[in-house]
Amino acid sequence: MTRYQLYKLIRRNDSLKDERHPMLEKNRFMKMLAIFMFLYYAAILVLMGVMLPMGFRGMYNGVSAFHVMDGLVLYLLMTDFWMRFMLQETPAQRGRPYALLPIRRSFLMHVYLFSSGFSLGNLFWGFLLVPFGLLAVMPLLGWCALLRWLLAWWLLFIINGFCYLYVRTLISRHILWVLLPAAIHAALLFIMLWPEENILDIPLTEMMYQLTLGNVLYYLAIAALLAILYWANYRLQMTMVYNEVAQKEEVEMKHTTEMSYLNRYGALGEYLKLEMKMRMRNKTIRLQFLTLLGMMILLSGLLYFTDIYDNGFMKSFICLYDYVGLGMTMLISIMCHEGNYIDGLMSRRESILQLLYAKFYFNSVVLLLPFCLLIPLMIIGKISVWMNLGYLFFTAGVLYPICFQMAVYNKETLPLNQKLTSKQGNWVQQLVSIMMLFLPIGVEKVFTLLLGNPWGFVMLAVLGIVGLSLHQWWLRNIYDRFMLRRHVNMEGFRASR
Repeated sequence: MTRYQLYKLIRRNDSLKDERHPMLEKNRFMKMLAIFMFLYYAAILVLMGVMLPMGFRGMYNGVSAFHVMDGLVLYLLMTDFWMRFMLQETPAQRGRPYALLPIRRSFLMHVYLFSSGFSLGNLFWGFLLVPFGLLAVMPLLGWCALLRWLLAWWLLFIINGFCYLYVRTLISRHILWVLLPAAIHAALLFIMLWPEENILDIPLTEMMYQLTLGNVLYYLAIAALLAILYWANYRLQMTMVYNEVAQKEEVEMKHTTEMSYLNRYGALGEYLKLEMKMRMRNKTIRLQFLTLLGMMILLSGLLYFTDIYDNGFMKSFICLYDYVGLGMTMLISIMCHEGNYIDGLMSRRESILQLLYAKFYFNSVVLLLPFCLLIPLMIIGKISVWMNLGYLFFTAGVLYPICFQMAVYNKETLPLNQKLTSKQGNWVQQLVSIMMLFLPIGVEKVFTLLLGNPWGFVMLAVLGIVGLSLHQWWLRNIYDRFMLRRHVNMEGFRASR
């Protein structure tokens, strides 16, 4: 088989990947939702591309609208970088299924690096830039300059994509690598926002203008930077694929945490230890926990230090996200991680019931983290005391019982330590996730409309307290229904390991 034939086969397999996935039928809801969200955000970008030229024309005396846009290039690149965490896979993720086949890994990495760097995703911002360029660049400089301007932006997004690939792969090895892009972006924002005048504005505008005029030296510099980033990603991705296939790990001697203070609670204490150690020791779960904790701090910081999210809906959404974020990730897929050792759990009488109690108590205690995080926002008056208490109790007493229902129906094992591979959730999990993010706000708005402020949040707290007081009843009900389906669920857990 020639390299070209092999390349076509790999591309064909990628195009058929979704159709071959056993969860395809269960993910049709999410596919339709993804298409809707894509069209929605594309329409927003097109609208911005039409409106921004008119707004930028009068911003600075004698400065063209596209020069103003060029000065904002770093803001757009930083936004694009962080958006890629939700959308883009690394080449190591995509190439791992072929790693044990008689295919040169170097050829495989070149295929996936090329397709990742030059993917159609880098053209998404074209929904903003094409209409903007037609209105701001073409009337002044002509069609050729417009094409060069769009080419310059496209090359910058490719560079941004290669930077993301490198950092994302490092983060998969250790979560602290996320501090690298965070520190760089924070330093750039400080340089651009702290002085009275942005010292990077003129150099960036001049660079984009020279690229628009077709200056060969600037294009050579971009080509050299692309070559360096491509080579760096190639070396790193090759190492990552080899390490995962060979299961190569760096083993460190660590002292075992006994958590003896939980021994007084008997079997329940042992399962509480299991919940805590799962987040401390297992890479996948620890990464999820720390990532969501970082998102909570970021959103709360934006609300504390800025006024851009001061409207009522965004305050409610951020407050709610702080509460449901940590619990939602684990509880939507409840029992999926335990599928790795479900046979051991089922060997003891009512061990699943004790595990459910432990999960509920642990996640309820974790809610104290967002409660403390939101206290500064209460002090400065951004959110009310009733809002904080309302979402606290509603999350523990209403949203958590809804999530725990998934323990009856989840039957697909999720990995504890593999971070380069992931499995898709079914449509029920996705629907429950959406419900957790919007149901409380809807309930609060209805009660506020009927009873006035702050009774909407008071009713959230009342409903939550009722759910908390009945937790033994609904946990027992979930356990009884789980035991009726235990053989079906255990078969699914074993088959998906």
